Amino acid sequence: MSHETVPTPPNVHDDLVERGMRQWRTERPDIDSSGKAVVGRLLRLEEVILQSINGVLQPFGLKYQEYAVLATLRVAGQPYRLSPSRLQSTLLFTSGGLSNLLKRLEDQGLVRRSTDPKDRRGVLVKLTAKGLRLAEDAMPAHAAAELHLLRMFDDAQREQLAGLL
Repeated sequence: MSHETVPTPPNVHDDLVERGMRQWRTERPDIDSSGKAVVGRLLRLEEVILQSINGVLQPFGLKYQEYAVLATLRVAGQPYRLSPSRLQSTLLFTSGGLSNLLKRLEDQGLVRRSTDPKDRRGVLVKLTAKGLRLAEDAMPAHAAAELHLLRMFDDAQREQLAGLL
Protein backbone atom coordinates (compact mmCIF):
# COMPACT_ATOMS: atom_id res chain seq x y z
CA MET A 1 0.00 0.00 0.00
CA SER A 2 1.41 3.38 -1.06
CA HIS A 3 1.59 6.26 1.40
CA GLU A 4 1.72 9.18 -0.97
CA THR A 5 1.31 12.61 0.55
CA VAL A 6 -1.90 14.21 -0.59
CA PRO A 7 -1.44 17.95 -1.02
CA THR A 8 -3.47 19.98 1.41
CA PRO A 9 -5.78 22.46 -0.28
CA PRO A 10 -4.68 26.04 0.30
CA ASN A 11 -6.32 27.72 3.24
CA VAL A 12 -7.89 31.10 2.53
CA HIS A 13 -5.93 32.50 5.47
CA ASP A 14 -2.65 30.91 4.33
CA ASP A 15 -1.17 34.02 2.75
CA LEU A 16 2.42 35.04 2.11
CA VAL A 17 2.79 36.51 5.60
CA GLU A 18 1.39 33.40 7.26
CA ARG A 19 3.83 31.21 5.31
CA GLY A 20 6.70 33.45 6.40
CA MET A 21 5.60 33.32 10.00
CA ARG A 22 5.45 29.51 9.83
CA GLN A 23 9.05 29.48 8.61
CA TRP A 24 10.10 31.76 11.48
CA ARG A 25 8.33 29.51 14.00
CA THR A 26 10.08 26.47 12.52
CA GLU A 27 13.55 27.92 12.15
CA ARG A 28 13.61 30.41 15.05
CA PRO A 29 11.00 29.29 17.60
CA ASP A 30 12.94 31.24 20.23
CA ILE A 31 11.85 34.56 18.65
CA ASP A 32 8.32 35.89 19.02
CA SER A 33 7.54 36.80 15.41
CA SER A 34 3.82 37.45 15.97
CA GLY A 35 4.29 41.13 15.07
CA LYS A 36 4.73 40.04 11.48
CA ALA A 37 1.02 39.20 11.34
CA VAL A 38 0.27 42.94 11.34
CA VAL A 39 3.47 44.61 10.14
CA GLY A 40 4.02 42.18 7.27
CA ARG A 41 0.47 42.66 6.05
CA LEU A 42 0.71 46.45 6.32
CA LEU A 43 3.89 46.39 4.24
CA ARG A 44 2.21 44.17 1.66
CA LEU A 45 -0.82 46.47 1.63
CA GLU A 46 1.42 49.45 0.91
CA GLU A 47 2.57 47.74 -2.28
CA VAL A 48 -0.99 46.81 -3.31
CA ILE A 49 -2.32 50.30 -2.55
CA LEU A 50 0.45 52.13 -4.40
CA GLN A 51 0.05 49.88 -7.42
CA SER A 52 -3.68 50.58 -7.51
CA ILE A 53 -3.35 54.33 -6.92
CA ASN A 54 -0.55 54.68 -9.48
CA GLY A 55 -2.74 52.84 -12.00
CA VAL A 56 -5.56 55.32 -11.46
CA LEU A 57 -3.19 58.29 -11.68
CA GLN A 58 -1.36 57.03 -14.79
CA PRO A 59 -3.87 58.58 -17.27
CA PHE A 60 -3.07 61.94 -15.65
CA GLY A 61 0.68 61.38 -16.15
CA LEU A 62 1.21 61.22 -12.39
CA LYS A 63 2.59 58.86 -9.78
CA TYR A 64 1.40 58.99 -6.19
CA GLN A 65 4.18 61.21 -4.81
CA GLU A 66 3.69 63.80 -7.56
CA TYR A 67 -0.06 63.71 -7.07
CA ALA A 68 0.37 64.03 -3.29
CA VAL A 69 2.30 67.30 -3.71
CA LEU A 70 -0.28 68.74 -6.11
CA ALA A 71 -3.26 67.65 -4.00
CA THR A 72 -1.66 68.92 -0.78
CA LEU A 73 -1.09 72.32 -2.35
CA ARG A 74 -4.66 72.32 -3.69
CA VAL A 75 -6.26 71.53 -0.33
CA ALA A 76 -4.09 74.16 1.37
CA GLY A 77 -6.57 76.62 -0.15
CA GLN A 78 -5.92 79.79 -2.08
CA PRO A 79 -3.32 80.89 -3.00
CA TYR A 80 -2.34 77.16 -3.17
CA ARG A 81 1.15 77.54 -1.78
CA LEU A 82 3.22 76.15 1.08
CA SER A 83 6.82 76.20 2.17
CA PRO A 84 8.88 73.11 1.29
CA SER A 85 9.23 72.34 5.01
CA ARG A 86 5.44 72.42 5.44
CA LEU A 87 5.04 70.15 2.42
CA GLN A 88 7.71 67.82 3.76
CA SER A 89 6.05 67.53 7.16
CA THR A 90 2.65 66.91 5.56
CA LEU A 91 3.88 64.35 3.02
CA LEU A 92 6.55 62.64 5.11
CA PHE A 93 9.13 62.81 2.30
CA THR A 94 12.81 63.35 2.96
CA SER A 95 14.05 66.84 2.11
CA GLY A 96 16.27 65.46 -0.67
CA GLY A 97 13.43 63.43 -2.12
CA LEU A 98 11.06 66.37 -1.98
CA SER A 99 13.58 68.71 -3.55
CA ASN A 100 14.05 66.39 -6.54
CA LEU A 101 10.30 65.89 -6.83
CA LEU A 102 9.66 69.65 -6.77
CA LYS A 103 12.27 70.14 -9.50
CA ARG A 104 10.48 67.58 -11.71
CA LEU A 105 7.10 69.19 -11.06
CA GLU A 106 8.56 72.62 -11.76
CA ASP A 107 10.13 71.38 -15.01
CA GLN A 108 6.66 70.13 -16.04
CA GLY A 109 5.16 73.54 -15.28
CA LEU A 110 2.96 72.19 -12.47
CA VAL A 111 4.48 74.17 -9.57
CA ARG A 112 6.60 77.28 -9.23
CA ARG A 113 9.06 78.03 -6.46
CA SER A 114 9.50 81.64 -5.42
CA THR A 115 10.90 83.71 -2.57
CA ASP A 116 8.60 84.10 0.41
CA PRO A 117 7.58 87.77 0.50
CA LYS A 118 7.32 87.60 4.32
CA ASP A 119 10.78 86.06 4.74
CA ARG A 120 13.28 86.74 1.94
CA ARG A 121 15.31 83.70 3.06
CA GLY A 122 12.33 81.38 2.64
CA VAL A 123 10.86 79.70 -0.42
CA LEU A 124 7.25 78.99 -1.28
CA VAL A 125 5.95 76.30 -3.62
CA LYS A 126 2.82 77.32 -5.50
CA LEU A 127 0.57 75.45 -7.89
CA THR A 128 0.57 76.89 -11.38
CA ALA A 129 -2.70 77.15 -13.29
CA LYS A 130 -1.69 73.93 -15.10
CA GLY A 131 -0.93 72.20 -11.78
CA LEU A 132 -4.22 73.36 -10.30
CA ARG A 133 -6.18 71.96 -13.28
CA LEU A 134 -4.32 68.65 -13.06
CA ALA A 135 -4.92 68.38 -9.31
CA GLU A 136 -8.61 69.21 -9.78
CA ASP A 137 -8.93 66.57 -12.51
CA ALA A 138 -7.04 63.82 -10.64
CA MET A 139 -8.53 64.28 -7.16
CA PRO A 140 -11.93 62.61 -7.84
CA ALA A 141 -10.26 59.58 -9.46
CA HIS A 142 -7.86 59.24 -6.53
CA ALA A 143 -10.65 59.49 -3.93
CA ALA A 144 -12.72 56.91 -5.84
CA ALA A 145 -9.73 54.54 -5.95
CA GLU A 146 -9.29 54.83 -2.18
CA LEU A 147 -12.95 54.00 -1.62
CA HIS A 148 -12.70 51.09 -4.05
CA LEU A 149 -9.78 49.68 -2.06
CA LEU A 150 -11.99 49.75 1.05
CA ARG A 151 -15.17 48.47 -0.59
CA MET A 152 -15.34 45.34 1.59
CA PHE A 153 -15.78 47.44 4.75
CA ASP A 154 -18.93 49.25 5.78
CA ASP A 155 -18.73 52.77 7.26
CA ALA A 156 -18.50 51.54 10.85
CA GLN A 157 -15.73 49.07 9.98
CA ARG A 158 -13.77 51.76 8.10
CA GLU A 159 -14.06 54.05 11.11
CA GLN A 160 -12.93 51.27 13.42
CA LEU A 161 -10.00 50.39 11.16
CA ALA A 162 -8.97 54.05 10.94
CA GLY A 163 -9.05 54.25 14.71
CA LEU A 164 -6.95 51.12 15.09
CA LEU A 165 -4.38 52.42 12.65
